[in-house]
Amino acid sequence: MTTARKHRDAGQAFPIYITVVGGLLFLALAYLAVGQAAVNRNGAQTAADAAALAAAMNTRDELADQWVKDVLDPTKWQDIFDGNVEVADSCWRADQLAARNDATAQCTPEPPLSYKVDAETNKTVGDSVVPGTENMKSTAHATAVIETLCSFTPTGDDSVLPELICRDRTWTLDPDDLTDLPGPEDLFDVHLAD
Repeated sequence: MTTARKHRDAGQAFPIYITVVGGLLFLALAYLAVGQAAVNRNGAQTAADAAALAAAMNTRDELADQWVKDVLDPTKWQDIFDGNVEVADSCWRADQLAARNDATAQCTPEPPLSYKVDAETNKTVGDSVVPGTENMKSTAHATAVIETLCSFTPTGDDSVLPELICRDRTWTLDPDDLTDLPGPEDLFDVHLAD
């Protein structure tokens, strides 16, 4: 009698084994789907960050060019450093960088000195065991800020340019020899906001 019972019990373990293996396989596929979504989301965030930074850096360069153009007129400096001058919209750079990262971007200039970008990946998450992911695209948001690094005190004398203090460096500007001027990266910092 014990041998007959032994054979009956042996057959009951097989369905449990199949159920456990099937469950583990489903979990593995679900984790794979989560991984696919995370990779796609990271791609969207990379595209948004790059696009926002590109637009802000282009504007930074335009502001620096404007400062070089008006270097002999210190009355215009503060408006340039505050972003209160006319510069072209740089959202076209955001579109370029998003496209390089296989995404599209919606760029919005936030006057005076920042750009907000919403990016969406061109690729979908793809087919997986999670329903609905085959048409789902990832989105991300980024804001890049242009921050002035320089300060100056007007001299009150039109023949003397004020000293320009940018971070830890002081620029003594000679109106007769303007060969050594700060570059865009000396005048402005570009970084992502929170």
